[in-house]
This record gives sequence, C-alpha cells and structure tokens, in this order.
Amino acid sequence: MKRRSFLKGFTIAGAAGVAGVTGFPGIWTRGNSAYAANGEIPVGVLFSLTGAVAVVESTLRDACMLAIEEINASGGVNGMTLRPYQEDPASDPATFADRARRLVIRDKCVSIFGSYTSASRQAVLPVVEGRDNLYWYPTLYEGRECSRNVMYGGAVPNQQQQEFVPWLKEKFGGRFYLIGNNYVYPREENNVCKIILSQIGGEAVNEEYVPLGHSDFSSVINRIRAAEPDVIFCTLVGDSDVAFARQLHAAGFDPEKMPVASLTRSEVEVKAIGGDAAAGHFSSAPYFMGHKSAENEKFIEAYQRKYGTDQVTHFVSEAAYFQVYQFKAAVEKLAASDISPVNIRNAAVGLSMVAPQGEILIDGNLHTHLWPKIGQWQSDGQAKVIMESKQRIAPEPYWAYEGQACTENGLVRS
Repeated sequence: MKRRSFLKGFTIAGAAGVAGVTGFPGIWTRGNSAYAANGEIPVGVLFSLTGAVAVVESTLRDACMLAIEEINASGGVNGMTLRPYQEDPASDPATFADRARRLVIRDKCVSIFGSYTSASRQAVLPVVEGRDNLYWYPTLYEGRECSRNVMYGGAVPNQQQQEFVPWLKEKFGGRFYLIGNNYVYPREENNVCKIILSQIGGEAVNEEYVPLGHSDFSSVINRIRAAEPDVIFCTLVGDSDVAFARQLHAAGFDPEKMPVASLTRSEVEVKAIGGDAAAGHFSSAPYFMGHKSAENEKFIEAYQRKYGTDQVTHFVSEAAYFQVYQFKAAVEKLAASDISPVNIRNAAVGLSMVAPQGEILIDGNLHTHLWPKIGQWQSDGQAKVIMESKQRIAPEPYWAYEGQACTENGLVRS
C-alpha cells in the first residue's frame, strides 16, 4: 500500500503529494444530499455524555473535538472548516441509531465519529450501510465484522490477546475466571480467550456476564473467591468496571496472586477507581498515557490545556483523536467535487501517520495497524509498560476463526 503525506500537527510518514483545493465556497451533492456548503464540511460527533458508559465516552468526545478545533485553527481542510454536529445518545443503542439517522439525513454529515460499545456500533451499522455513509469507530472491539462503511481505529483480538493471554498463563497460571458485561464485545472476546487457552493448556473455570451499568459485585466476588482462579479476565466497561475494581480491592484480593487482566481498563477508569485499588493489575492496549514520544507529549499537553491538568488520555481517546486527522488527510486527497463518504473511505486506505502511540496505518480492510502493549497499573494511576511489540501489528478481525478473513473486498471464506 502507498503511504501518503500526512497533516499538520503530526509527524509526516510516507510519500508526499496530497492533492486538493484551497477554499471552496459553493455546494456539491451526492444524490439528493449536500455534503458541504459555504466552506464547511459537516461531520457528526456521536458520543454519550450521559448514561452507563459516559465516564469513558465523554472523553472520546473531548478528544474528537480537540482534533476538530486544532484542524480548524490551522486552516481547516483545504481551506474548508469542519462543522461538528454533536448528539448525546445517552449510552443507549436504540438512541445511537436514532441520532445517527438524524446526523446523516437531517444534518447531511459526510462522516460520523462515534461510540464506545460494540452494541452501539452495531446499532449504527444499518444506518450508515443503508445510506452508504462512513462511521469512524475508535474503540477496541471483538472483530468478526467487515463493513465497508466503518473505519475501525481500535484494537481487534489479535492486537490485544495474542501475546497477553499466553503471557498471563506463563506468569500466573492457566485457570481464568471470565467476567464481563452482557453484550457482544465481552462474549466474543471471551470466546477468543477460550480458544487461546485451549491451545496453550489453560482453561476457563467460570464465565459470567452482568448488565451494563451493574454495580453490585458481592455475589460475583464470592464466586471468584470460591473458584480460586489464577487470573480474573475482565471485559467489564464503564461504571461496572469501576464498581468491580473498588469492591474487589475492598474484599482484600491480592493482585500478585490473582490479578485482574483487562482488555478495557484504561487511565480514565483507573482515575475513577483510584490508584490504590487499581495498582498491580494489568491491561493490554496499543497506547498508554505514559508512552514516550514527541507526538504523545503534544497530544497530552493540548488535551490537558483544554480540559484541565488533572485529565488523562487513554487508548480509546487517542484513537478518537487520530481518526479525525485520518479523515482530514483522506479529504485532502480529493477534489472538492469528489468529496463523499465512499471516496473518503477509498482515499483513507493506505494512509500512514505517526500517532501518539507510534506509526499507524489504515489497512485495506479498514482496520488499523497498531502497537500492542501490556501495562501494569501503578498507584499514581499510570501504567508501567512491561511488554510491548517491537513492530506494528496488522489487524486480523477474524484471527481466531479459521477460513474467514476481512479483506478490501469484504468478508472472504475459504
């Protein structure tokens, strides 16, 4: 894939030669929908500011808006301003679908940036596929999806679990207790975990799920104590993860003997949990706030300057930030009259940039090449990286499922 020249404010990677125009005061249309007018490009910002996952999702909105404001302040996209239309879907999948329709139909957004949970992404999917729009999804997710209308910025299972699960078994033992919220992401990630465990001689001693927003884990903790697993493999999100971590710590569990290994816990959850309660446990992610790079220092400085020095960045807010810049670079490759969701998607394939985590690349399957890391949480709320990939890892959404692959032509079965 060709690498393209990339954007102001980020390290340039790849060949130069971005094509475009400067300034465009008129209107162009695709079908009956105007995609821009008066020098503005309308984009949707669809992140929950209320509800069970707002503790995380509101920070994604913040990172997305930071990037939009930076781009506009530096001259926009080929002289055009990004105009964000914001909606609060309140952590409810049905509301996500309704607000996505509003952004696509009423506001004529050429792309939407949004959501945290897979349940919300899947609710939006029929909307963007039915209207042939483009949804920029920044969150880690379970794979087994291959839409041509979604730009996947987060890690898939092979970028989080492939090294993490064997490392946990070697260090602590192979008896895993699986606990997550009751929706598609935890169930699919746990399925991948069980496949890996079966290959390396481990086992899942129990597997259970609680509703989103669940906050009383006393009975779960009693069952964990009785099962005596080596590892608590956790896919709880938002308020549920915060409540679970606090109650597990209060119950006296020792992370040196029975750590929580999370695919979802980041600096923002740890801030809510409290450093002492989170310390000693582990997360697998492509980005931690403590990562040392010039790009990360710039990202953190800008984020804290806007939202407060007590605020933290994390591996989903980083993706919410860099995806806006990916959108910018893709649009800059197009003539003004060619701007449409489909053309933006096609222009984005092969784009590389040095994001805060390292150099990333949009694959032909619309997923992102990332840098897996294992971090251990410290009492100061930051993660100490104890293992990291020496190279960028390609996304394989169907990695755990033989005979299936997501390609630039869609899902292929052999």
